[in-house]
Amino acid sequence: MLGTETLRIAIPSKGRLQAPAIDLLRRAGIRASVDGRRLFSVCPDTGAAVILSNTLDIPVLVSQGIVDLGISGSDQVAEKGVSVIEHRRLGFGRCRLSLAVHKDAPYQSAKDLAGKTVGSKFVNLATAHFQRKGATNVRIVEMQGAVEVMVLLGLVEAIVEIVDTGSSLVENDLVELERVIEAEAVLIGSAQPRDSALVERLLRRFDGVLHAARYSLLEYNCPIERLDEATRITPGFSSPTLQKLSDPKWCAVKVLVPKVDVHRVMDQLESIGCRAILESELLHTRL
Repeated sequence: MLGTETLRIAIPSKGRLQAPAIDLLRRAGIRASVDGRRLFSVCPDTGAAVILSNTLDIPVLVSQGIVDLGISGSDQVAEKGVSVIEHRRLGFGRCRLSLAVHKDAPYQSAKDLAGKTVGSKFVNLATAHFQRKGATNVRIVEMQGAVEVMVLLGLVEAIVEIVDTGSSLVENDLVELERVIEAEAVLIGSAQPRDSALVERLLRRFDGVLHAARYSLLEYNCPIERLDEATRITPGFSSPTLQKLSDPKWCAVKVLVPKVDVHRVMDQLESIGCRAILESELLHTRL
């Protein structure tokens, strides 16, 4: 049994969000034994309990204060329509919720489906989308499992479903008609956690992991005469770290660079005479 004051973190018990959620916790120092056979595990460092839950239930568990933090899809949070604090967008599990129809269907927009039947796991989001588009009398039927095949069977005229790569739509002769929402994994929290100080400490840890995922550490040797140019190319998060070398005509520079800019920055540094340009991966940061 969990203590009444034990901070509780819910993560998906299965599915595509589980592995990256476990990795995020591990990199944030939340070393819980999550092996799929246990319902929960207590982290020896923080004392927080990690609970395996159905992804669909996590927003509700957080909103009712049954757990204090949870990792779920932003689509699931929006579908449930519950009151939670969205602490962080986590950058993994990106997908979209889309309206899809058979590739040979005559429909060109949501409005063309007025009076038709649409299948979806996301009844609330689908209903809201059709209302925004001015489509009336659309019958939304809640369906679980592989809803794509329902169009082929003629049971529904369209579906509103999560699309990742789009391969499942292609396999079932479906095409996206409209995008409903973009989604990704989010860290959500209760308005009244059991231990607010621990929540803040864990948020700092999560920030350290998320920042590390966005930045690389660049190290390079720079001619002293080109240092001003180099620091304009790599201003760093606050400022670059400089170190003297045995040759007074050169110095060593260490600096954080956004991962998306690394190759462009390395090209620019090389063009002004910098050498020994190295990129290192970051595991955790405090910025």
